[in-house]
Amino acid sequence: MSELRHRKAQTTLRLTDTQGAPLRGAAVKARLKNHSFLFGWGAFDVMAYVNAPDDIKERFRPRAEQWEALCNYGTLPFYWGRYEPQEGKPGREPVMKTVDRMLQKGAKVKGHPLCWHTVCADWLLKYSDEVIMEKQLGRITREVSDFKGKIGLWDVINETVIMPVFDKYDNAVTRICNRYGRIELIKKVFAAAHEADPSAVLLINDFNTSEEYAKVIEQCLDAGVPIGAIGIQSHQHQGYWGAEKLRTVLARFERFGLPIHFTENTIISGHLMPPEIVDLNDYQVETWDSTPEGEERQCRELEEIYRILFGNPLVEAITGWDLSDGAWLNAPSGILRRDGSPKPAYDMLYSLIHKEWSTEYTAAADDNGVFILDGFRGEYELEIGGRTFTAVNDGSDSRLVTG
Repeated sequence: MSELRHRKAQTTLRLTDTQGAPLRGAAVKARLKNHSFLFGWGAFDVMAYVNAPDDIKERFRPRAEQWEALCNYGTLPFYWGRYEPQEGKPGREPVMKTVDRMLQKGAKVKGHPLCWHTVCADWLLKYSDEVIMEKQLGRITREVSDFKGKIGLWDVINETVIMPVFDKYDNAVTRICNRYGRIELIKKVFAAAHEADPSAVLLINDFNTSEEYAKVIEQCLDAGVPIGAIGIQSHQHQGYWGAEKLRTVLARFERFGLPIHFTENTIISGHLMPPEIVDLNDYQVETWDSTPEGEERQCRELEEIYRILFGNPLVEAITGWDLSDGAWLNAPSGILRRDGSPKPAYDMLYSLIHKEWSTEYTAAADDNGVFILDGFRGEYELEIGGRTFTAVNDGSDSRLVTG
C-alpha cells in the first residue's frame, strides 16, 4: 500500500449467503475491472464508428475497439457551430448514440465545450448581446438536460484568458464576454449548467497555464462559481514541456485544492512545430509524418507525463486528444499511426494502465466471512464459488450477498 497509496484503498466486504450466514473461508478471486481514475482520450474514433453507414462501418471498428481497450473515459464534441449549424436544429442523435455505446462499454463521458469563442455558431451574430446571452444560457440548459444521467462531466467554458481579447474573427461569445465581463459570463454559464444537472462535474478549461489563468480561477471562486475541476490543456506540438515545467504547472493550480484534469494532452512523434508559431492553428502543412525516432521519443515523454500525473493526488483525469495521427492540424500526435497500427506509446500506456497499475489476486475470507478488497481504487470483478459479482473498492465497508 506504500507506492501510489493515494490511488489505492482497502474495502471490507462481509460475504454472506441470502440467509445472512457468513461465507467462512470462501476463496475469492479479485480483479480490477475499471479504474476510478479517468484514463481518457478524445472519443472521436468511437463516434465515427457508431455513426458510420452500414456499408463501410467495419472500416471504423478497429480504432473504436482500440480506444475501448485502452480508455475508461472519453471527450465528445459539442462545438456549438458544428453541433447546431442551423439554429434550432442541434445534432443530438449522433452524439447520443455514441454516449450510449461508451456507457455500455463502461466508460464515462465528458462534453466539450458548452461555451467557447472558437467554432461558435455564426448565426448568433445577427442578434443583440442580450439575445446572444439568452441563447447561450439556453443552449447550455438544453445540452446538459438532454444528456443528464449520461454525461456527468462538462467543459463549461473554454479558454477564458484569451476570450475577451480574441480578435482573429468576430464571434458572439467574445462579444458577450466584453459586454458582461469575463467573471460575470463564467458565473452565468456555470449557474446554467449547475441548475440543469446539480450532480455534474463542471470544469473550467484553458491552454494558458500561467498565473493569468490562476487569477481567473481565484476570481471565479471568490464569486462563488461552482468549479468542480480545473482543466489544463497541454498540446505540446512544439516540444515536451519536461518534468520540471509539468510539476511547476501542477504546483500553480494545486493551491486551490480542487481536482485537476489534464484535458487535452498531445505529444508529437514527428518533427516539432516551429517555436515562433503563436497560435497552433496557424501551422498548416500538407504532410506531417510520424518517424521511428519520434515515436520512441513520444513513448518516453508520455510515460513520464503519466507517471508524474498519476502520482499527484489532486489529478483525477488525463485525456489524450487524437487517438490517431492526422486529425487536428494533420499532426502525428496520435498513439496510433494513420493506418491504425499502434505506436510504442499505445502499447506502453496499455501496459501501464492495465498491467502495472492493476490489481488481481486470490485470497480467502476469514472465519467471519470478511474479505479485504485491497488494491487500486475502482470497480472489481469477484469470482466466488464459480459465480461472478462486482464490488467497488473505495475504502468503505459493505455487505456482499451471494446466493
